[in-house]
Amino acid sequence: MSQPVPPIPAGMEGMIPHLVCDPCSEAIEFYKKAFGAEELSRQAMPDGKKLMHAALRIGKNHFFLVDDFPEYRGGKSYSPKALGGSGVTIHRYVEDCDAAVKRAVDAGATILMPVADMFWGDRYGAVTDPFGHVWSFATHLRDLTPDEMAANMRAQRGENKG
Repeated sequence: MSQPVPPIPAGMEGMIPHLVCDPCSEAIEFYKKAFGAEELSRQAMPDGKKLMHAALRIGKNHFFLVDDFPEYRGGKSYSPKALGGSGVTIHRYVEDCDAAVKRAVDAGATILMPVADMFWGDRYGAVTDPFGHVWSFATHLRDLTPDEMAANMRAQRGENKG
C-alpha cells in the first residue's frame, strides 16, 4: 500500500510567484545568471517550442515560469511585455543590495530605481528584467520607529518637520 501524498509538497509552503515570460527558456537562463537561480524542472509543449511549466529556486524560495499562451486565455497575453509593464514587484532581501543590482544589470536588466539608502532603514534598488518583471532588492541597515521613518521621509522630501 502506498503512502498518502501530502497536499502541499515539501518546500512549497507559502506563496509561489508564477511568472509569464516571453520567451520562457530565455528567462530561465537570465534568472540563473542574474539571480543565481537553480533550475529544478521544465516541461515543454509536445512541439518543444514553448514551456508549459518551469520551476526554479533562489535560496529556499521557489518560483514558477510559463510561456505566454494567449490561445488558452481567451486570446489575451499576460506577459508584462505584452501588457506594457507589470503591476507586481518581486522583492528580495539580500546581503549586498549594490552587488545584487549590479549582477542583474550585468545580466541584462535595466535599472528602474538606483540603489540608495532609504528613509525606512534599507538600502534599496529596483530593476526591470528583460521580460518586463520588476525585481527590487534591499539590505536592511537599521531598525527605525514609525516616527523616525516619517521624519526621515519628510527630510528626504525637503519638507518641514513640524
